[in-house]
Amino acid sequence: MPPFDLFDETANRILSTNTYEEFRARLLESQCQRCPLGSHRTHIVVDRGNPAAKIVVIGEGPGRDEDAQGKAFVGRSGQLLDKILAAIGLDTNRDCLIVNVVKCRAVDEAGQNRPPQPAEADTCFPYLKHQIALCAPRVMLLLGATSLKYMDPARKDFSMAKEAGRFIALPDYPGIETMVLYHPAALLRNPNLKADMWEHVKILKKRLVELGVAKGVQHAAGSANS
Repeated sequence: MPPFDLFDETANRILSTNTYEEFRARLLESQCQRCPLGSHRTHIVVDRGNPAAKIVVIGEGPGRDEDAQGKAFVGRSGQLLDKILAAIGLDTNRDCLIVNVVKCRAVDEAGQNRPPQPAEADTCFPYLKHQIALCAPRVMLLLGATSLKYMDPARKDFSMAKEAGRFIALPDYPGIETMVLYHPAALLRNPNLKADMWEHVKILKKRLVELGVAKGVQHAAGSANS
């Protein structure tokens, strides 16, 4: 992954921050134009949730609603994610920080959401790595193939059907337990995946209880083993 240009003072100023609040403020103030996605966005979408939380959720990128509101996962996918995690006792705004691989909406020629291109993701990725470093989470949840692809670039030709529901080890993020989950957008396209997703989040709940992460999980209705 290419490093930032040593003469890019704006990027260096953002990546030299020591607190999450300062990072967020500087990124928003920068009006970043490092890749073509910046030319048509409404807002840079940094996150949604609690930077002090021990769970970081990583998606693909902002959609139409996120671009309009400047917050991550506020559209249909985000609403479904909130419901799924609430079922195991997680409040996404309290117990999670939700971020994306890219901070600006990627659209195709028809104006529809698309995955970021490698150059776009690589340009934005240092911001994501800095977010993770500043937050120091205990658990990361990777939503969908794009998130897994860029968080674990050594993993090639994988199938989400095989990866979803698994905890994986990421060499670049030691000490952080990382789980792969279906992106909520995939469930909206294919409701048959909802049963699998529920089994996966029950596995997640059990592990969060073992780790003592997010106290609300312990008292959530239902059993992680049922």
